[in-house]
Amino acid sequence: MTTRTIVRAVLRGSLRDIHHVQAVAPGRARGLTAAVYTQAEREFGVIAPPLALHSASPGPLAASWLLLRETLLVESRVDRAAKEAVATEVSRANSCSYCVDVHQATAETLPPPPPGAPGADAAAWLRAGPGDRGPAPFTAEEAPEILGVALTFHHLNRMVGLFLDDSPVPDRAPAGLRGPILRTVARTMRPVAGPLEAGAALGLLPAAPLPPELAWAAPNPEVAQALARARAAVDRAAHWVPEPVRELLGDHLDTWDGTPPGISRAWLNSPLTALPPAHHPAARLALLTALAPHQATGADVTAFRAHHPTDRELIDLTSWAALTTAVALTARLAAPPRA
Repeated sequence: MTTRTIVRAVLRGSLRDIHHVQAVAPGRARGLTAAVYTQAEREFGVIAPPLALHSASPGPLAASWLLLRETLLVESRVDRAAKEAVATEVSRANSCSYCVDVHQATAETLPPPPPGAPGADAAAWLRAGPGDRGPAPFTAEEAPEILGVALTFHHLNRMVGLFLDDSPVPDRAPAGLRGPILRTVARTMRPVAGPLEAGAALGLLPAAPLPPELAWAAPNPEVAQALARARAAVDRAAHWVPEPVRELLGDHLDTWDGTPPGISRAWLNSPLTALPPAHHPAARLALLTALAPHQATGADVTAFRAHHPTDRELIDLTSWAALTTAVALTARLAAPPRA
């Protein structure tokens, strides 16, 4: 049995460790879910839990795969090592230790980009605080991949924070084996058949216009369509989310500086007072997803399920809140790059 086969088996077993929802097992997947699983296992090496946790709702599942594939895995102008460093930096900023573990380990298994290579300075630029960042160290043509990875991980970090443990390595694993296990996982998460063709996953979702807030992606048509189709698919899935909840999240993101709200959940009290009590569970969970996913509890999910009992509705709401936040945060990074 090969290492890749063993790691695949372990990660498939870890689908049982997803909290709050039941992931669709690969053998039971049908339709769009089966198509995503097949392509992900062939081209990413595994059906990773951060992807599979979306499987109760096929649209957000396909959206997450398009984002991951076309921004991180496809190497166009920027190589994967530079993009893995960006994924790690965004995940660290979001306190997503699960994604930091995986993507830092992946970066360590790849040759580092040479100084001056496209995207080589992007992670350091992201590491600087908003007030300390100079002009973006990448061109307009490189921006779709670099900012696309940032958007993808702002989205995935929030979903992982809600639905997964703090690390993909089981707690019972000896501390000395954590690094080797993570590097083995990282080596497995590679295309099986060589470099990936840009845009080959786009057919999973219908074409969509590129929203103005994603205009920075236009120089790369495949990335632009992945973002546009993903955004449209998640919006379609969440069509039932009440308008007052949508407005509340939008208003909060407009005034939020990106700073985590702290340990207390007192920040949730004031926004909810403007809504009817029936909307409080969905609004609370949307705000937690956006600003502090690690503060969400089983009680928050239970309160939401009193009005929306299915796994699909839970994924619809949280993926919409996560992606809406990711789009807003990435827009702030998308000042015109240098010429």
